[in-house]
Amino acid sequence: MSTFMPKANEIVRNWYVLDAAGKPLGRVAAVAADLLRGKKKTIFAPHVDCGDHVIIINSDKAVLTGNKANKKMYYRHTGWVGGLKEVKYSILMKENSEKAMQLAVKGMVPDTTIGRAALTRLHIYKDGEHNHAAQKPQEYTL
Repeated sequence: MSTFMPKANEIVRNWYVLDAAGKPLGRVAAVAADLLRGKKKTIFAPHVDCGDHVIIINSDKAVLTGNKANKKMYYRHTGWVGGLKEVKYSILMKENSEKAMQLAVKGMVPDTTIGRAALTRLHIYKDGEHNHAAQKPQEYTL
């Protein structure tokens, strides 16, 4: 069986809008990761970047199910001795919900050059307004 090789002129990048209001953070991130990789397309090949652009609106209205808001932590290290910093997700969602959504999507795309290129097509906004109306994005329902 031969490997399908999509040509450069076959790849069409669409723009999609995901509304995260009232939806679980992980569900929205999983759908966004699939769209960024292009996994729903018929021309998908894992070695070719054929994903779409994704706009996530209302990221501050996304919910964390269960007790994740209090138990889940975001860790980062400053690079200095004893420089491990931790923040609860309840605080992270209040102060910087775009960062929480970006971290969730980043964990679901591969850590390769294709995954890093896919993350550049991700646009996250706290409220319902975005400045990509000229691209005529389509509403994507979860």
